[in-house]
Amino acid sequence: MPYLIETDDKEHTHALRQALRDKHLDYLEAHRPLLLACGAKLDDDGIGSSGSLYILNVETRAEAEQFINDDPFAKGGLFERISITRWRKAYLDGKCYL
Repeated sequence: MPYLIETDDKEHTHALRQALRDKHLDYLEAHRPLLLACGAKLDDDGIGSSGSLYILNVETRAEAEQFINDDPFAKGGLFERISITRWRKAYLDGKCYL
């Protein structure tokens, strides 16, 4: 069953996010088969970001924890908070899984 991971960036870390972004994107690409969805949480202006959201197709919390802990954003100290929650896939891409 998938896991949802939500992160919040530390305050005033936009420059750090930008510095780590290419490594982060390479990491996501290398783990593409696990990703049901992911992306930055944006400010209302659509420019600034405050964290990230990931929905992973993994079986255990340990796998979700390993994934986020190995992310260059996490290794680089970007995140203030990480929340991991088991998630039921009810609808995805307009398809019902119930």
